[in-house]
Amino acid sequence: MRAGTAVKAAAHRVVRNLFPVRGRESPAPFAPGDVVAEARDLRIRLGGRDVLGGTDGGVDLVVRAGEVLALVGPNGAGKSTLLAALAADLPPGPANGGGVRIAGRAAHDWSAPELALRRAVLPQAATLSFPFPVEDVVRMGRAPWAGTASEEDDDTAVAEAMAATEVGEFARRPFSALSGGERARVALARVLAQRAPLLLLDEPTAALDLRHQELVLRVCRARAAAGDAVVVVLHDLGLAAAHADRAAVLYEGRIAADGPPADVFGGQLLSRVYRQPVEVFPHPRTGTPLVVPVRTGRVRTVSGGHGAEGDR
Repeated sequence: MRAGTAVKAAAHRVVRNLFPVRGRESPAPFAPGDVVAEARDLRIRLGGRDVLGGTDGGVDLVVRAGEVLALVGPNGAGKSTLLAALAADLPPGPANGGGVRIAGRAAHDWSAPELALRRAVLPQAATLSFPFPVEDVVRMGRAPWAGTASEEDDDTAVAEAMAATEVGEFARRPFSALSGGERARVALARVLAQRAPLLLLDEPTAALDLRHQELVLRVCRARAAAGDAVVVVLHDLGLAAAHADRAAVLYEGRIAADGPPADVFGGQLLSRVYRQPVEVFPHPRTGTPLVVPVRTGRVRTVSGGHGAEGDR
């Protein structure tokens, strides 16, 4: 047996041990608008400080099927912590309060194998210790379905995920040889291949160029149109305004506003939250809100017979 084949066979056995078939309950389908996940009175304290909520109350958030929900806000506002809580990746502790429900059940009441069938998580950074080929990395997203009837869909799910993220051209290259942007797209393909009804994506566009930023958000929209619930952490307010059905603006561990971007992306609110004056105006063709920082203007002056730019 070749080394590569032996490694794959061993990996398959590990996957089956991690995700035993016995007692695993397949997820029920959601109708558009159904609540897929929710946080109620959520309070998270880390490192001796309140990261989400506080003594005066916690964070409430509802995630619905068929929607793209963008979590936006300045650095340290609690976006990634809220996403991790929705993924049930934060263990409950005496300093925390409230709760998260996924598919109608308390998140921590699901077993790990059952939870993996219901939500897929894209962390900010994707790292691997071994130089797995790209296709094998994407195929890891199918691990939760090992030994189930849906295992026969593995090849189709992997092929569709790689096509959607445009990573097929380097399917055989080792993951470790990819650029940062390429790795980010492969990591997203792995999440898509998992085919969970709840996608939790932490800054999926951070390492991407303009074209692939738009690609990723179009993929999010497509998954929502197919009935999934998509929660995505974004720093680019333009992307959130153009592609999200709802935006939750986080500020100092609380949700300052939640609703359609056209309703919540107001200049006064965003200027306060980001501590940076901004202007918000509609795109002349689409009407989508455009958020632009207020900058000091520049004017051309003449010095020594040559044109020069100076601050106004």
